[in-house]
Amino acid sequence: MMQAVSYPFDIPEKLNASIPAELKKGSRDQVKMMVLDRTIGHTKHDDFFHIDNYLQEGDLVVLNNSRTIPPVLFGKQGNTTIEVRLSRTSDPSEWEALLIGDFIQVNQPISFGHGLQANIIGPGAERPLVNLKFSEQGPELIDYIFKYGEPIRYEYIDTPWPLEYYQTVYGSVPGSVEMPSAGRAFSWRVINKLKQRGVKIGYLQLHTGLSYYGKDRWPDPKAHPEEFTVPEKTAQLINETREKGGRVIAVGTTVVRALESSFASDGLIKAKSGFTNLYVDQHHHLQAVDGLLTGFHEPEASHLDMLTAFIKEELLMKAYKEAIESCYLWHEFGDVNLILPRKPIL
Repeated sequence: MMQAVSYPFDIPEKLNASIPAELKKGSRDQVKMMVLDRTIGHTKHDDFFHIDNYLQEGDLVVLNNSRTIPPVLFGKQGNTTIEVRLSRTSDPSEWEALLIGDFIQVNQPISFGHGLQANIIGPGAERPLVNLKFSEQGPELIDYIFKYGEPIRYEYIDTPWPLEYYQTVYGSVPGSVEMPSAGRAFSWRVINKLKQRGVKIGYLQLHTGLSYYGKDRWPDPKAHPEEFTVPEKTAQLINETREKGGRVIAVGTTVVRALESSFASDGLIKAKSGFTNLYVDQHHHLQAVDGLLTGFHEPEASHLDMLTAFIKEELLMKAYKEAIESCYLWHEFGDVNLILPRKPIL
């Protein structure tokens, strides 16, 4: 069962970002940023390029360097075309996937061309996903996906943009089927500005699964395992930052999920790899993260539940109303929201 999530706002169609910022404004770091005080809900409006003004020496920004793969494959069962949207993998030859087609036969292989086939071997961890076993595995399968797959394009995107527009500049470890989009606005010049201010940068990986199954079906956030790795170097950076009184700023809900899953009983972040089912909402006491940079989320998205761990729901909804009135843009090509503790005063 997928959790029914709904918050009391609607996104006007004009606020659905459909064009990458660099094609409209010349650079991906030229999106708008709403800075939100997580304690009192005070907002300030700025450009993301100025994010260094809100961080200070000794802070740590943690980025998810998972690289986006093109997870949409088109296969055949006889004369029937089937769209396959890969979601997550736990085996070199197996993927959970969403199948879209008029008539899908469970006992017949799906042929993708160029020698690749897949068989449905059972249900996925949650409906409507199924488990597919491919005739290739490991690097050979990933190579095929990069060669013949397409990026996921939801209904608010009119143009089939190339995969490069669905990558962060620092993405290096292939595995996400949707871009960890909170970090999309980062350019190397913004990263260099942060380093010059004395802000440290750390990296981890959390490979994102599908965030939407179509037909008003959403993943159950309590049964949505995602693979992650927190390296030893990043764990040390976080522990050193917290010991010295700095703030840990997560870039994206994926980073929050990975770090909170790595918090140990001794109060430290531990290097860790595996799968996490952690569900973060207003009842979760944040242990590893102080602030969050994220995009703006749909009213049905469970990401909003996570944001209520940072700020009270009524303050969050007030800020979202202000963002709508100020014409902030939604989705992966849209604007960003920086949620910070009160120090420094905004």
